[in-house]
Amino acid sequence: MNPLSLSQRLTLVFALLLVVCCAVSGWLQVRSNTQYSQQVIQRLSVNLAQHITENNRLLGEQGLNPASVKKLFDQLMSVNPSVEVYLLDKQGHIIGDAAPEGRIKRRDVSLQSINALMQGQSMPVYGDDPRSVDGQKVFSVAPLQVEGKTEGYLYVVLLGEDYARLTDDARIGSTVWTVVGSMGLIVLFGSLAGWLAFRWVTKPVRQLTRQVSKLEQEGLDYARVMALSVPEADVKSDEVTQLRRAFVLMARRIAEQWKTLAEQDQQRREFIANISHDLRTPLTSLHGYLETLSVKSASLSEVDRKRYLDIALAQSLKVGRLAQELFELARLEYGAVKPQKERMSFSELLQDVFQKFELAAETRQIGLTADIAKGLPLVNADIYMMERVLTNLLDNAIRHTPQGGNIAVKLWYQAGQIWVQLTDSGVGIPEELKAGLFERPSLLSGARRQSAGGLGLMIVKRMLQLHGGDIMLVNENEQGACFRLMLPV
Repeated sequence: MNPLSLSQRLTLVFALLLVVCCAVSGWLQVRSNTQYSQQVIQRLSVNLAQHITENNRLLGEQGLNPASVKKLFDQLMSVNPSVEVYLLDKQGHIIGDAAPEGRIKRRDVSLQSINALMQGQSMPVYGDDPRSVDGQKVFSVAPLQVEGKTEGYLYVVLLGEDYARLTDDARIGSTVWTVVGSMGLIVLFGSLAGWLAFRWVTKPVRQLTRQVSKLEQEGLDYARVMALSVPEADVKSDEVTQLRRAFVLMARRIAEQWKTLAEQDQQRREFIANISHDLRTPLTSLHGYLETLSVKSASLSEVDRKRYLDIALAQSLKVGRLAQELFELARLEYGAVKPQKERMSFSELLQDVFQKFELAAETRQIGLTADIAKGLPLVNADIYMMERVLTNLLDNAIRHTPQGGNIAVKLWYQAGQIWVQLTDSGVGIPEELKAGLFERPSLLSGARRQSAGGLGLMIVKRMLQLHGGDIMLVNENEQGACFRLMLPV
């Protein structure tokens, strides 16, 4: 059995509610009509018992007057068969009746309802029905007095058994069928109107369901998801519109995240391939020179042997440095390194790093100048990481600045931050590398990878980010590269 849709379930619930409401309404209508007719009959016949007692002497000094009682019962049965007449003593016990044998179910009538009617309580007033164990009917009553004292009551049930039987048949034939017919029409047209209304109300839900199903079948294609229209939603929008808007925005966010993850995965693959290439090149050279030394050791001169060993040593140092940078970058990216911050002077640190590169700069005839502002505040940072940042930047600058070039470093304080700017007169950064300069390098040629600075710039950026700082490439000169980094004080 197929499950019902939301519209079908709402329509079914609405139809059931209509049926229940119509049934309750029909029952109330029948009950109200019955009470109304009984009230009218009781109002019209409330003095019936009084008229009968005035015209018939039912009790005498010796008690019940059998001749008057029999005459009364015969007359009433002939004139109005719907009434039932009973004689009661002053305690409410039945002492006279015209009921067939075995039709009396109880011999006592409560005086409470009799007193209520005689005192003028609003009608209809219901009294005990002697021909029913617990039933009640409208009645007329009058006291039977002897020498001014109440010795009993004439109790007239206005709607007797015969009347009840006939009215039940008539009600089934008219009122009940009218109510049933009206209920049927109400249910029919109400269900149709409810179905149309629910179709209109649930239209956004169906649209959302189709979108979800389509995305489930076709997948989170970025272009398709971004093409989904975002419904306008405000505080007056209904819940379905807000849900649809939230779904579209969520789908877009997931698609963007998925695209980002796919790009990062592609970068990771290219990064691994790039590192493999960078490791394979010096390893191949190292293996070649060592193999040459091993095979031709006896035939090589001392000069050649030393030259081969120097080249092999340089290649091994290159491999070791690359492996160390790769290990350090991995620890930074995965949060394995936490900065050990302490109060330090950035200007003193910069001067110490300058001293390390003075000899290398003199050897290549490169001018190395520093412009350090006075009165710089102390910063809270990891000394080792900040030294590594400055070392990587100066090392890259010296390696990419030709002989006779210049490297200038400027240090100043502004807006609660320490700023460092490093400018060289080298070949500069190719335009195609600027966008992803501080990200994982892709599969580029060796020259481009060398221009990009290898893993050094990535390590610099990660270390600065751990301190709440950042680094950027700025266009200060037409020639060379200019890096600017900031660090919160």
